[in-house]
Amino acid sequence: MTTERPVTEAGLRVLLVDDSAVVRRIMLDVLRSEPGIAHVGSASSGRAALGMIDELKPHVVVLDVEMPGIDGRQTLAELHRRWPQLPVVMFSSVSDKSAAATFDAMAQGAKDFVTKPSMAGSLAGALASVKANLVPIVHTWGSISQTRLKAERLRAVAKAAPSRPVVTPTVKAIQRQQGSGRVAAVVMASSTGGPNALNEIVPALSGNLRVPVLLVQHMPVTFTRHLAERLDGISALHVVEAAPGTVVEAGHLYVARGGEHMEVRRSGGQIVIELNSKPPENSCRPAADVLFRSAVAAWGGDLLGVVLTGMGQDGMLGAKAIVEAGGTVLVQDADSSVVWGMPGAVVNAGLAAEVLPLSGMATAMEARVARGRARQ
Repeated sequence: MTTERPVTEAGLRVLLVDDSAVVRRIMLDVLRSEPGIAHVGSASSGRAALGMIDELKPHVVVLDVEMPGIDGRQTLAELHRRWPQLPVVMFSSVSDKSAAATFDAMAQGAKDFVTKPSMAGSLAGALASVKANLVPIVHTWGSISQTRLKAERLRAVAKAAPSRPVVTPTVKAIQRQQGSGRVAAVVMASSTGGPNALNEIVPALSGNLRVPVLLVQHMPVTFTRHLAERLDGISALHVVEAAPGTVVEAGHLYVARGGEHMEVRRSGGQIVIELNSKPPENSCRPAADVLFRSAVAAWGGDLLGVVLTGMGQDGMLGAKAIVEAGGTVLVQDADSSVVWGMPGAVVNAGLAAEVLPLSGMATAMEARVARGRARQ
């Protein structure tokens, strides 16, 4: 176990689990100097990690997917059995086998995943990759865990203290109508926390959704194909990873391919998907703003935009284009979002017609599409 600075109430505690000493060293080198992280432990196996939890009391565990002995999924199952509230982030290589195992782990309850840095390049490049990709996820889930633990302590104190009347503030929902309400297509954006959100929303959409759905989920190559396959297996919609030249059809959901922007264009009376490697936007490729802008060019204001949980503000400028063209934008609320960055940016810009909990998003989408079709 490694301690970088004195443990404080404000500092996050992290447990790193990976069988590669080189990978552990890279992760530790980055995290030990990261502000806000007070204590870092490392384990070379799932069994060793399980033996460290009670002593370290981590706020988040970063868990290798493929390890000898008990692998990541087996370790995850035992972690959730013994410490069900502990957030686990899977640390995966970019391969078909690891991607499939990662989605299995997400279905088991892992909160998120991060891809490992390439060992083929320079050490500086690997360190930069960990800092850019792993550190924000560790802060996100570690802070969520830390907040939960503080809330539990406060509830325990409140329970022991004399009761006081609780005043609940009234929250007025946004119910602003935008444009004509006609819907020819749905465009969606999600990032951190998105896979689990999509696992709830997409299966709840009926096969009678008579418009196409196009989705940007921030994910690396390989993972988007597995995401599409998983969603297709649990959805009445036909879900596929987007391919260039595909003619967009109603009742289909197209997932943007990792590492490429997805755009749509009109061609001979049809809408066709295009993929490209233009520069990232909002540090993302694929980027939701790129898709949303192209959708406005193809369908005008006859669009329903949906912005779900995620860091940053990708989708905000695209939502602005949709609203200015006469379309409608729905966003996920803060309470049900893992990170209220992307949806919050849309709300703060005054572009949201409704701010909805995850549990109500599919119903609202269906209602908007049905209402829009009735007006056509």
